[in-house]
Amino acid sequence: MKKNLFYALPLAFLMHACGDSGVLLKGTDINPYSYQMEKNKTGKNGAVVSAHPLASEVGVAILKQGGNAVDAAIATQFALAVVYPGAGNIGGGGFLVARLADGTNVAIDFREAAPAAAHRDMYLDPDGTPRTDKSQKGHLASGIPGTVAGAFKAHKYAKLPMKDLIAPAVQLAERGFVLTASEARNFNSAKEEFLKYSSQSPAFVKDAEWKEGDTLLQPDLANTLKRIQENGMKGFYEGETAALIVEEMKHGGGIITLEDLKNYDAKERPIVQFSYKGHDILTMSLPSSGGVLLPQMLNMIEDRNIQNYAFLSPRAVQLMVEVERRAYADRAEFLGDPDHYKVPVEVLTSKSYAAERMKDYDSTKATPSSVTKPGTIPQSEETTHLSVYDKEGNAVAVTTTLNGHYGSRTIVAGAGFLMNNEMDDFSIKPGVPNMFGAVGGDANAIVPGKRMLSSMTPTIVLNEGKPYLVIGTPGGTTITTSVFQTIVDIIDFKMSVADAVNKPKFHHQWLPDEVQVEKDFPDSTRQALEAMGYKITQRRAIGRTEVIKILPDGSFEAVADKRGDDHAAAY
Repeated sequence: MKKNLFYALPLAFLMHACGDSGVLLKGTDINPYSYQMEKNKTGKNGAVVSAHPLASEVGVAILKQGGNAVDAAIATQFALAVVYPGAGNIGGGGFLVARLADGTNVAIDFREAAPAAAHRDMYLDPDGTPRTDKSQKGHLASGIPGTVAGAFKAHKYAKLPMKDLIAPAVQLAERGFVLTASEARNFNSAKEEFLKYSSQSPAFVKDAEWKEGDTLLQPDLANTLKRIQENGMKGFYEGETAALIVEEMKHGGGIITLEDLKNYDAKERPIVQFSYKGHDILTMSLPSSGGVLLPQMLNMIEDRNIQNYAFLSPRAVQLMVEVERRAYADRAEFLGDPDHYKVPVEVLTSKSYAAERMKDYDSTKATPSSVTKPGTIPQSEETTHLSVYDKEGNAVAVTTTLNGHYGSRTIVAGAGFLMNNEMDDFSIKPGVPNMFGAVGGDANAIVPGKRMLSSMTPTIVLNEGKPYLVIGTPGGTTITTSVFQTIVDIIDFKMSVADAVNKPKFHHQWLPDEVQVEKDFPDSTRQALEAMGYKITQRRAIGRTEVIKILPDGSFEAVADKRGDDHAAAY
């Protein structure tokens, strides 16, 4: 792939196929055939950070056309469904958190839901053996998709017509874009499963190996996006696209029906707002577990003077690991869809409960997870995140997912998009870990219409009532610990945004009882933790954090994670 940026494509290429709205990208020269990644950008008018350069640049183009941060988020999300199919999607779901310039807080839940034919024991053999193969791969693994409904639910806060926000995605699907090295590699590795779990050979499969610089054309996906342009939500949840989804489900034993699709809707939820060291933090409520775990973890360290410890020092990491352990023990016991299960959120997120949970904390040794039980209450890895900020002061954080990389590996024949494997995020049997090693019980059991528990934690930090940080990351169960660490790195350790995003991360989730670290985690800290009784496991990269920091003079810094093809765009 050429490494020069954006300035060769004739404007006519980006004209919208639907006539008058063809001026959508006027004044831009985004070139899908020649682009590069930018990790740090500053600006004063608008910024978008996402998992792919073309998607981020589409978002900024929308801002330049007069759209606000919500417009840009919607357009970026649709573009990601085309250029980043491993996690960007219209066949999955997610959450949006926004702080609008007028002070309005918005939290939209477009998490997938269990089909009407789903039931508690649907992934168990007659003898009770759990079938994680069926909950993780193929047609039966999919919940009802929510992404398209989420975009339309958010659109009332936007300014531009929805058809214009979808137009860049249509163009990218119809005319194509060139693959990065990692995209080519991922398509090649998933080829056999794409063919195994789909009724027709999809656009992601070809006879020869994919290589960097190859052009991917997705005509079926382009037509699906055009139906959404023309018919709104009904263009996805009813009519031709819905029929294609149901036909694909029938091919492989899936259970999503036309009624399931027609009845799905995204939900506006109360936002989670709490304080931490002079900042107000806004994040997503259940079924996002981040809305409980993030305040819980920050509450547990708030009075511990962690700002006096060094970043990634044994003392700092040991405290944060023990906090993560306790929070994830509670996750396994108490958290689920609040529409179907009574979750004691007020207690779990209270400062008094945090103090109680830390009474048995010992700064000199590990507290085994066999000893650290859930507290006493009286009574998802391939995801993608985008952060957006505009000159009016609107901030938007969106995390969306298919769950595993390429979801269920099932591509809807004739529609060209991947379906999720989110049913695995339910507890298919109490105590049986999902694909991320997380365990659960009754709170997260499968029920028709119920939304599976999620780790996605789109977050906005306010300083003196104004947006200060827009944060999020993919990474399954590591999402909330990564957001937690990023906030602590910036607020307590006074780190630059680039360092907070790119320096080594670690993770503990109660079970398995191990501290997972990246390969560049410092050896001295690792040895000190092992001496205290911790099992340390090196793993691949943790998350891909996207952060926008708003500076006192109103300018901002956008940082994309070094761990992937992520790209920061600003002007």
